[in-house]
Amino acid sequence: MKKKKVKSGDYVTRESYGKDILFNVEKVIKLSDGKENAILKGITSRVKADAPIEDLCIINKKEAVKIINKFDNNILEVAKKIKKQENSIQNRNKVQVKTGLILHLDGDKKYSQKSLLYYKKFGLNAIVKNIPENKQASVVYRMLEYYKPDILVITGHDGMIKLKTGYNDIYNYRNSKHFIETIKEARRYDEKNKKDLVIFAGACQSYFEALISAGANFASSPARILIEFLDPLIVAKGVATTDSYKYVTIDDIADELRDGKKGIGGLGAYGKKSVIFI
Repeated sequence: MKKKKVKSGDYVTRESYGKDILFNVEKVIKLSDGKENAILKGITSRVKADAPIEDLCIINKKEAVKIINKFDNNILEVAKKIKKQENSIQNRNKVQVKTGLILHLDGDKKYSQKSLLYYKKFGLNAIVKNIPENKQASVVYRMLEYYKPDILVITGHDGMIKLKTGYNDIYNYRNSKHFIETIKEARRYDEKNKKDLVIFAGACQSYFEALISAGANFASSPARILIEFLDPLIVAKGVATTDSYKYVTIDDIADELRDGKKGIGGLGAYGKKSVIFI
């Protein structure tokens, strides 16, 4: 039976990786030797990759929807659990809480929509904008001026081009260079306005050390692994819901992250929550 031709928009997995991740085909490109490669975006992981057409297995839409729904339901359960814990603390202490304002720039449209949904489920004050990774640096300064957030999340898709090599080569990362430029622009704003802005930056397999050096408080991915969709939101939540006199470290939130300090690291930051006792 002839193998179905892979095209833009298809759901696929990679046979050479044991079909571990569901991807969407962004586009198919023809190489100089006449062969074809597909540019892929992760559906349940913030990773971008490419693969030879012959390595791809097309997943029918019905099966893909099942995988996506399972992923969404798992995230929903985590969100409910975290929100229940927050409500329990507030009811016990009889307080009114004002959490920090979050501005989230996300390179993926569907992840942007999901992020806003789950920020609301967390009960957080967040603004989410779908901005492609390569345009984030050009818009972040004016967005910071307009929204004046306490926390900035910069993410989307990323990935290493050559795995297990070139860890210190910025050109071996698909979008880390764009995240770095965005961080630098955000710090330029922060230096002028003295906001003590807290920044999370990165996606799957991002150049962690360079993101931290550029000025991020938290970033992915120390072990160059895939990170959970929810990880950046959990970091933002941790800072937004911590009292302003307390310092948040990665140790404080590591247990809530899928892969702990392998996926996310950082220097920490002071919380952005204010509390009024009733």
